[in-house]
Amino acid sequence: MNLGETGMAFEIWVMANEPLVRIGFFVAVFALVALWETASPRRALLLSRKQRWTANLGLVLLNTVVVRWVFPVAAVGMAALAAERGWGLLNLYAVPFWLAVPLAVVAMDFAIWLQHVMVHAVPALWRLHRVHHADVDYDLTTGARFHPLEIVLSMGIKFATIALLGAPVLAVLVFEVLLSACAMFNHGNIRLPARVDRVLRWFMVTPDMHRVHHSVEDDESNSNFGFNLTWWDRLFGTYREQPRAGQRGMTIGIRDHTDPHEVARLPGLLSLPFKGPITDYAINRRPYSAKALADAPVFKSQPQQESK
Repeated sequence: MNLGETGMAFEIWVMANEPLVRIGFFVAVFALVALWETASPRRALLLSRKQRWTANLGLVLLNTVVVRWVFPVAAVGMAALAAERGWGLLNLYAVPFWLAVPLAVVAMDFAIWLQHVMVHAVPALWRLHRVHHADVDYDLTTGARFHPLEIVLSMGIKFATIALLGAPVLAVLVFEVLLSACAMFNHGNIRLPARVDRVLRWFMVTPDMHRVHHSVEDDESNSNFGFNLTWWDRLFGTYREQPRAGQRGMTIGIRDHTDPHEVARLPGLLSLPFKGPITDYAINRRPYSAKALADAPVFKSQPQQESK
């Protein structure tokens, strides 16, 4: 990969300012989406924001500590190491820096899509990932709600992808910022005009699109795996436009996991992967069943008032 003087300058700047950039974007996007949810919510919430945010953001803090302990070098550090050692496809060929950056970002987006499909397809990994799906509500904090073991697995896959690609440091920073920002946006309990949603869906995952993936219905949750680009779901046949019951009528979460002490308390979330049989789920093995839905336990709560 041919960095050139401009590329080298970017690499140096990114290495020096990466933590500040990531934190700045996280705080800004979090505040924006949180205000948007308050001003124009898409659905009524079953649990209080205080109860859920305490558990979900508690996981974020715990995961931050775990990642820093297990991976002392951040993802951009892995990219710098790959460049120094000449690892990866983009370091083996004279790819211009201006082309290498978007290529790497798109390739890493596809890798995350594949990873997402994998954690739904392998029962042992679904045990970890169901912590994310067991949220009975859906807002921006759901996008950061992952078990620490899944976060460690995800970081390992991310490091391997960076090394294989030889992704530039700048591309990794852009991808990390996009990953965080898009996760908060497309998990937001926010209302978009229908026309805007339709246009955005051709290239970007919207909240209404990804919310389908959090449906309690198995065939619906096996769709819309993307977090940023919608291309992969469209290309591989996993795109679904709307849930059967509509955006307001759909049920969020996982059947048989509706107890707030299990799905909205930090101890319950940490122990959830270790409950139940290991073969309880594999992708596309559970078709839609109206009878199963009728027989499933329903979370009972007085919904908060939703604006019209």
